[in-house]
Amino acid sequence: MKPMARAVRIVVSDHARTSVFPAHPSSYEIIDPEEVRELVAVLVDAPMPPDDLVCMCQDESRLTLYDAAGQRIRRFHGNWPRLLDPADPGGIPGRHRAAWAAAAPGALREYAEGWARGDAPGAGSVQGVRPAVVFGWLGKAPAGGGAARLLARCAPLALLEAAVTEELAWAVRESDAVGLDGAVEFFASEGFTGRHPKKRRVGATARDMLLRHARTRRPEHLAVLERRVLQTAEDRIRR
Repeated sequence: MKPMARAVRIVVSDHARTSVFPAHPSSYEIIDPEEVRELVAVLVDAPMPPDDLVCMCQDESRLTLYDAAGQRIRRFHGNWPRLLDPADPGGIPGRHRAAWAAAAPGALREYAEGWARGDAPGAGSVQGVRPAVVFGWLGKAPAGGGAARLLARCAPLALLEAAVTEELAWAVRESDAVGLDGAVEFFASEGFTGRHPKKRRVGATARDMLLRHARTRRPEHLAVLERRVLQTAEDRIRR
């Protein structure tokens, strides 16, 4: 078997084009077998200099192919195949975005499709969707390194940043474990921590739920939550 035919994972470091498309990551992975084979077939005939001619500039874009054992097979840099153009809907990044949008909750699918096309619609384009639903959407963001991984954070965070704190606090109480994953991520993000202190106050119930969940599932966010999520003078929950 030819070395490149053994590739099962391709890492794309696309530093030069991060501003070409909204939320296009500077680095992402291709692991779908069909996409790997498709790209390898293009690379075989591509006039791209191999590893020994790679410039060591930190901002240089490159492709790195790995086999099933995690060993690097080959690295390329130079002219990019159209298959990797982030603005091409039929390219691999476009497919990743389309798959992410198709998996969005029904009420948010049109909003997600706008982001996937590069339109980045404002929060005002979504009406009547409870923040708890958005927490769940954020909590289900794919853990892999695909080209839609930044969209999976940016799109729901944009909606949550537009919501008032009181609505967000109630949504915490309505959320399941997946929703609390998203809630912890949002309340630890700059979209919330950058608010005025008066707008960072939530009831004791919501704050305790966030802290408990962070301790067990998102410990990397715990310190930020303890410092930046403030408590109201009185938790108005009536049971």
